[in-house]
Amino acid sequence: MLDTLGNLKRTHYAGALRAAHEGQSVVLMGWVARRRDLGNLIFIDLRDREGIAQIVFNKDQSPSTHAKAETLRSEFVVAIEGRVVRRGKANPEIATGEVEVVASALHILNTSATPPFVIEDEINASEETRLRYRYLDLRRAKPQANLALRHKVILEIRNAMSELGFYEVETPMLTRATPEGARDYLVPSRVHPGQFYALPQSPQIFKQILMISGLDRYFQIARCFRDEDLRADRQPDFTQLDVEMSFARPDDVFEVIEQVMQRTMRVIGAEVPAPFRRMLHKDAIRRYGSDKPDLRFGMELADVTPLFEPARETLKFEGSVFALAATGGAALSRKQLDELAEKAKAFGARAMYTIKVARERIASALAKNLGDDAVKKIAEAAGAKTGDLVVAVAAQKQIKGTDAAALVTGQMRLHLAEKLGILRSPEVSNRWEFVWLTGFPLFEWSTTENRWVPAQHPFTGIVEEDLDKLETAPWEVRSKGYDLVLNGVELGSGSVRIHRADVQARIFRAIGLSDEQAKQ
Repeated sequence: MLDTLGNLKRTHYAGALRAAHEGQSVVLMGWVARRRDLGNLIFIDLRDREGIAQIVFNKDQSPSTHAKAETLRSEFVVAIEGRVVRRGKANPEIATGEVEVVASALHILNTSATPPFVIEDEINASEETRLRYRYLDLRRAKPQANLALRHKVILEIRNAMSELGFYEVETPMLTRATPEGARDYLVPSRVHPGQFYALPQSPQIFKQILMISGLDRYFQIARCFRDEDLRADRQPDFTQLDVEMSFARPDDVFEVIEQVMQRTMRVIGAEVPAPFRRMLHKDAIRRYGSDKPDLRFGMELADVTPLFEPARETLKFEGSVFALAATGGAALSRKQLDELAEKAKAFGARAMYTIKVARERIASALAKNLGDDAVKKIAEAAGAKTGDLVVAVAAQKQIKGTDAAALVTGQMRLHLAEKLGILRSPEVSNRWEFVWLTGFPLFEWSTTENRWVPAQHPFTGIVEEDLDKLETAPWEVRSKGYDLVLNGVELGSGSVRIHRADVQARIFRAIGLSDEQAKQ
């Protein structure tokens, strides 16, 4: 028969016990993680959200409690009354390893069937099984720590934003569809049959209403919904820090976000200097082949198109050729180089060429078409050193208005950094490299819609000098948008908003919206 909680009240978390608690009487509650029966002594590991504590049931001291402990199995829910004592031999593997609790009473609050997998950090269960038994998976220390960290980060963000003069405002979840980067989730209206609400992709319109209402500084830990294909960094619903400021320049926004990020990083024990690095979008593409560059390591790109020009017809490529020097890549085997070429084609390369930089010579099949001198210059342009592998990539002319060869070479840069173990090296994996990306194009070409579409959203401000190009050369128009990137991951994006109605109308017309559609 199960016990009831009655008037029993927990005094401590099991995982919070330390040597300072020695001699104290405690009441602990949690789950049985492990049980070891040594005859007169039964040991269990009691688990709660703070960690593990060892509980001892001594037959000589409390026969009835010991007998009850013999029935315990993994994941039973129990309450323990007892006294904290020093262990005979400390366990340095756990935070509570200096002490244990000698039980004087055991209350079995619930039993458990044998779980489908052991509740430990390292498990072999499939993702499907873990999701089916999510409540068991979340009992593990790692997911618990992740949720605790998330709480601490959000709390620090709220405190920081409040101290910087921002008000937290909750905006409506049921709204009308607005043109953004994905499809909307629709909710049918009971009151208005045949009509639908849209779940917000972001609180875009509402926060702009708050700004023109004079609120000045707003933030929200906002839930957003986007109907798009799943990826590792894309989910149907997610949470974001949403911020809006009045009368602000990009530098004002950067200063606020940098302070928030510095405080957030301290939660995980990391100090990052500010101001963060700044980089133009075109320079990020040219140097790293990405609009979210990972700056923890080198291997920068070099445009070597002029050195390939004499053999353009022979090599049968169009567009540009970009190259990089893969640190230590000269040791790759012929088979590995063939696999590398297949990977480049999968990324969109028309052709990939390699140059091995050895101590004695620089070797490449390119010498037959370009000559030894040109091959040497390509290696020098890529900054290759002895032991490096130069990878040169040719691709189609453009992808969404950006040099395709640069983008493919940028993907090869990341692939090689992973393959050669560069990303796993301590000098890279322990670094935090923030960078602000600015100078984005306002539009990008949609091959599916056969028209120019906003690269970010249709309310993004325009660099004033480019206003005259809006109708005549939209591909040259620069936006006042910006992205914050950390270690090759886009953390967030933003922009200065358009505040002139005539400019906003021109933007809507440029993306194919009529004046009537825009007013809706």
